[in-house]
Order: sequence, then C-alpha cells, then structure tokens
Amino acid sequence: MKYKRILLKLSGQSLAGEKGTGIDTKILNEYVSQIKEIAEKGVEVAIVIGGGNIFRGLGGVDLGFDRVKGDYMGMLATMINGLALESAFEASGQNAKLFTAFNTGPTGERYSKTKVIEAFEQGKIAILTGGTGNPFFSTDSGAALRALEIEADALLKGTRVDGVYTADPEKDPNATKFTNISFDEVLNKKLTIMDFTAFTMCRQNNMQIYVFDMDTVGNLKKVIEGKKIGTLIK
Repeated sequence: MKYKRILLKLSGQSLAGEKGTGIDTKILNEYVSQIKEIAEKGVEVAIVIGGGNIFRGLGGVDLGFDRVKGDYMGMLATMINGLALESAFEASGQNAKLFTAFNTGPTGERYSKTKVIEAFEQGKIAILTGGTGNPFFSTDSGAALRALEIEADALLKGTRVDGVYTADPEKDPNATKFTNISFDEVLNKKLTIMDFTAFTMCRQNNMQIYVFDMDTVGNLKKVIEGKKIGTLIK
C-alpha cells in the first residue's frame, strides 16, 4: 500500500447526486463501500466532508444571512453528512466514530488528535466534522488542518473530476491532465485545486495532495495501491 494513513476530503455536494440537494443513499453507500474496502486492508482513514448538499456558508450571504451565522449553519450541515456516513458505516459492519470541531452534545465527540489516533488503534474510521470550528474557513481548510494534525501520509481530495487539468475539462475539451505537479507550478499556472488557505497550509508543511475521481467505484483502492489515476501535488 502506498499510504498507511490518509485524510480523505469528500464533497458534500457529491452526496446529493443528480437530485442536487440532500443525500443520495446510493452514492453514500458507494462511498462507504470504497472506504471500508481500504480500511479492511489496514489503512487508517480520517474523513472530512463538506456540507454543500445541505447548506453552504458563503451561499447564505447571498440569501441575506449573516456571514458568521451562515458559516456555522454550514458547519452543522457537515455534521449531518457525518452522521449519515457514521450510520452507513455501522450498517455495513465497519466501526466508525464521529468527531466534531466544537461541543455538540450527543452528536459526536469533541475532536482531538489523541482521540482520533485511539480510534485508529481500535480499527475505526474517524469522521471529522465542523470544519475548523471557526467561521471564515472552508472545509478544505479544515481538511488541510486535520491532515497535518494527525500526520497523514497524504490528503486525498475525492471529486467528480479525475485530476488537475490545464483548464476546466467540463468547459474546455482541449484541457490536458497533469499526472504530477508541484505546489509552485499550481500557483504559477493559477490552477484552482482547493481553497487558497488550505493549499498554502499544505504547501508550507509539505503535505501531499492527491486529486482523483471518487465517484468511479474502485478508484480509492487504486489510489491507495499507488496506481496513477489522478494528479499528485507535492
């Protein structure tokens, strides 16, 4: 296995599927099946999932919400998705534990690196919700922060696109994909990988980022095995 411990960043919006909102249980279960498969091979997995399928903080500003309140609404949305993941894992026979970035009563346990490592030692998947716990930070920033804290081998960004391209492949048919690219090249070419704050954190601390298509069943296992199906940024 190429990676022993990973931070997997998932898009909340992807959970909505073709409905565009809410949770598509077919996609949820496909994600769970893929993650369970690598966990059974001994890979330690921590998951950060967005909340865009339920509520996006910045989108709330356009609707007239206060930015800080909107961001907290978005953080709570990630917890809803996290609970759905935890429930689906348990139904599949895979132990999982939900952590929250701030106190939320019985929803999940307050995050700490020590508790996440303990969960790994118990064979559990760690679901890290609530972003950084602070407004004005994206879930990408939360993923970068947690990846660094738990000393992950890499931050895997599962998207609906199979890597990083010279341009948006959904808009430009001539766009070409990178197999490997450096942090500096990404900045020089002004490519959008993730939130700039998150990208900077990874760059400054040499946290590898691997972008791949999570929606194709079996791809996560291929990434863990070291097969070149996406784009590695280092």
